[in-house]
Amino acid sequence: MKNVPLRLLTMLIGLLAACSSSIARTPESLPHGQTPTAVQWVSTRMPVEKGVFFQVTPETLATMLDTKSFFFVNTHTPYEGELEQTDAFILFDQITLHLDQLPTDKSAPIVLYCRSGRMSALAARDLANAGYTNIWDLAGGMLAWEKAGYEVIHK
Repeated sequence: MKNVPLRLLTMLIGLLAACSSSIARTPESLPHGQTPTAVQWVSTRMPVEKGVFFQVTPETLATMLDTKSFFFVNTHTPYEGELEQTDAFILFDQITLHLDQLPTDKSAPIVLYCRSGRMSALAARDLANAGYTNIWDLAGGMLAWEKAGYEVIHK
């Protein structure tokens, strides 16, 4: 009976490890051991046909923006607003036609967003399938961003 708490703790640790497989903290799964920054970004790994991208929560994106070291793209059409520090506006279904507007290094961190998360997830998929290895997408888009209490700019 003395080992029951130890067995319970061991089982709990195993269960937590199994449940956390879809969460990445500065993911080791990026090629060549690359990490986005020194900041630990919490994300969900999203495998696609030829690669992977990562979805982040509004809270994680807010932390990322504190020490912004990525290219930030609004993919929504038509214009529904934007987030502060946006670097480019590229339509989600034309993103692979405008690779010249993105960093030339395919391992450079790029974060995408749209109004609801649907368009940016499609653009993230297309970039991952085109060989980009450090793609991040705001889960839930500007709607989730605003719901979390952050500002959306409307011009």
